[in-house]
Amino acid sequence: MAEPSLKVEIWIKAQVRMCDINMTPAYIRRRGDPDAGAVLLKLDKLDGTSEVFTQVRTGSGEKAWTSGTGGAAVADGEAEAYIERQLKYDPDIWVLEIEDRNGTYKLDGAVV
Repeated sequence: MAEPSLKVEIWIKAQVRMCDINMTPAYIRRRGDPDAGAVLLKLDKLDGTSEVFTQVRTGSGEKAWTSGTGGAAVADGEAEAYIERQLKYDPDIWVLEIEDRNGTYKLDGAVV
């Protein structure tokens, strides 16, 4: 059974707030559809590399993530190119960037 879902704008604001509490810089780089836009999450390692994750739903409706960068950190330019390609396909995408040097940010779902 699918879990109830928050509006994307509320989820994004909650992530920014949690990062603020943990003193982890987070930026809403692009606002998408406030109710149901897709989410791209860029985890910037602050060493010239980043990972990009896309929020998805599993077959059973649970929230999960998939790696847009192949499951590993890539050069920032490659991460940005991936984000730009996705924006061409879907203008309602949200882009949240978190500066995560120590790898402390935890995704709120499995990586599939």
